[in-house]
Amino acid sequence: MRLLDVEAVLDRESVIQAVDPESEFEVLKELDDKTTPYAILSHRWGTEVTYDEMIGLTAMKPRKRDNVRERDGYQKIIKGCEQAKKDGYRWLWIDTCCIDKRSSSELSEAINSMYRWYRDSQMCYAYFHDVDEPALPTQQDFSRFGESDGWPEWFSRGWTLQELIAPKKAEFFNKDWVSIGAKEELTSTLSDITRIPCNVLYDEQALRDTFSWRYLCIAQIMSWAANRKTTRAEDRAYSLLGLFGVNMPLLYGEGSKAFQRLQLEIIRISSDHSIFAWNRKAQLGEYGSVLADDPSCFRGCHDVENVDPDMFAGEVEEYIREGKLAVDTDQDELLSFRGSMDSTQLLRWDVTNLGIQVSLPVLPSRDCRSFYKVILPCRDRHRDLVTINLESRGPHSYHRHPPLGHSPVYTCPGFRSLYLDYSQQPEQISTYKVRLEDGDTSLYGFTRCGTFPREVAGDTVTFSSQGNTLTVLVYANDDARCRFAVGLGYYLDRPWGRVICDGYFAQQEVWSSGADIAKRVYDIIWNAPMSQFPDTTESVHLPQSIFHLGIIWYSSQAEVSIKKCPGCCGEPSRPVRMPSADELYPPLIRGSYRLNLGTQSAWFVECSGQAIELGDYGDFLDGIFACRGNIFKHMQQLRIACPHPVYSPVISPTSSCFRAVGQAFRRDVVTTSSSGKKMVLHRSRGLSLPDNEDFSLLLSALSTRLAGYVLVTTVIECSACYKVDSNGKQTDAKCGEFT
Repeated sequence: MRLLDVEAVLDRESVIQAVDPESEFEVLKELDDKTTPYAILSHRWGTEVTYDEMIGLTAMKPRKRDNVRERDGYQKIIKGCEQAKKDGYRWLWIDTCCIDKRSSSELSEAINSMYRWYRDSQMCYAYFHDVDEPALPTQQDFSRFGESDGWPEWFSRGWTLQELIAPKKAEFFNKDWVSIGAKEELTSTLSDITRIPCNVLYDEQALRDTFSWRYLCIAQIMSWAANRKTTRAEDRAYSLLGLFGVNMPLLYGEGSKAFQRLQLEIIRISSDHSIFAWNRKAQLGEYGSVLADDPSCFRGCHDVENVDPDMFAGEVEEYIREGKLAVDTDQDELLSFRGSMDSTQLLRWDVTNLGIQVSLPVLPSRDCRSFYKVILPCRDRHRDLVTINLESRGPHSYHRHPPLGHSPVYTCPGFRSLYLDYSQQPEQISTYKVRLEDGDTSLYGFTRCGTFPREVAGDTVTFSSQGNTLTVLVYANDDARCRFAVGLGYYLDRPWGRVICDGYFAQQEVWSSGADIAKRVYDIIWNAPMSQFPDTTESVHLPQSIFHLGIIWYSSQAEVSIKKCPGCCGEPSRPVRMPSADELYPPLIRGSYRLNLGTQSAWFVECSGQAIELGDYGDFLDGIFACRGNIFKHMQQLRIACPHPVYSPVISPTSSCFRAVGQAFRRDVVTTSSSGKKMVLHRSRGLSLPDNEDFSLLLSALSTRLAGYVLVTTVIECSACYKVDSNGKQTDAKCGEFT
């Protein structure tokens, strides 16, 4: 292991301008990593300093030397050495200058040893070049870290995954080399960001139990790398060697075959079936290797767990009995299957020229004899057993296949030996471009406010075979506080779409950024079964609004449409019956007043000085009305023409249920409360919500927003009102309203 001599580096730097070009500073030295205490640096590459430049710095011409010393990579070396010296370490390892990358054998040895080097270091310094503040961010911030999932870029790189897990001790630094916390102090935050369990961050030895069914499974570990990036495609595999405890030669130029080789090496030392539990949504085409093309295929697998091999047969039987699969079988066949299961055979694997040989429960399709469902001894996030679809290619050979278009019925499972195809098609990066038509959204005040996982350039959405098979776009009308998200995907040679517009958006106390919502919706869609997604169209109602949303595919064009809702939740348009006056106006509390409104009698509650308007809704308790909103104001926010006659209030004459006493009441209306008290209203009239089909549809569209609240359906206006005693004598006077 080649290490930097901290003191030699700093001594050379202190006299670099006056040093004799012939002077020698041995800044790098070969040492035994097993006996030498050292610190190590983890960082995101920028403009770095190579091995040649580091050892030949003093011999350079001044101009070239100054150019090297001005690089941010050189400053990281100096600052890292200063921190190591401060902490009492003489030796420091930095990948950029401690490996002679001109030697392929040295590079291969270093990459295969790198996990061990980080694990055996006394201290790891993790440098965040894009963090200014003296604390690690604890909330996603897409405005600052939009290209790295809302977190500092260090968390998005492939190599830094092992550099986070392997070291026993690590300290994090911001761009100014100010400490922002130690690994042991930040474990909970780091786990939230990366979804790596805290016990793994505390002690990487937890990974060594990977190949026991009780502990972490392969799919979980792969999921930690699903969203990480590397400059070279091969490094997505090479950066995972240490996490799985395998070694293999490096072949730069092999592309995605490196990840296939990694999986085969893992299979040779394990019996963990979760390596087949990856998500097919990551595949653009239909070809059928049982091995994943890329770590991104394991996105969403952080909750997958293995099943005890000795309990697997019973779990399969229970899974079928619960109706999780349509299986045409009976009790005797299930008992026979359970007796045929051999847990020893379940754990016996072999990689052959015919395929990966495994023994698993296989359910033949009753109607399509060449199609099968295979049950794996692992569970998904819903605690259901994971299944994969296979197509027969011979007596024992099978390749992975997309789900059948209908809901197939299977026959009783049999425990059999299979050869699973792992051959790869010739590597090629295929793309599928879709023209996005979303002009309708702007007509109703909606704008595109966020996308994930990457920005959409203009009106073109591009899907590629490198794991980019799903894009989420968020649209918002901030005046109306309405948002919805659209997921567009290309999966196994077919397009599909999904609209997400549930109550989550409206219930947010903090109006989250569009990019944050796009990320959350991406996770929802990615982890949902494909059976929930329509192929070419989807049509849904936007809750708490009068809008109807749709996605329509035309070949390579996707249209996001938005219309005024013809009815509630996409159901056929139909009028909602308005209740009668007796149904609508029951005596709410003791002391309510009875009054004729037009030809109908109704109960009203005195405002008691409260500012209440027609269309208000809110809570009503002990005679006090707490307004939460007004439907006419919502109509303005939704850009509905409120002055339109169909939405105008209905004006009704008011009259007393009792004959007035004396001439003073000739133009007045006398109303009597449920407790017998009388009140006189001078020049009164009633304003009520309209009773027509259009307004009923509006109430239906707003029903989720109004649910659980009292709605003000009628207001009585009067120029004056006063209470009278039983003899008709006035007892007080005030101007106001009844509601």
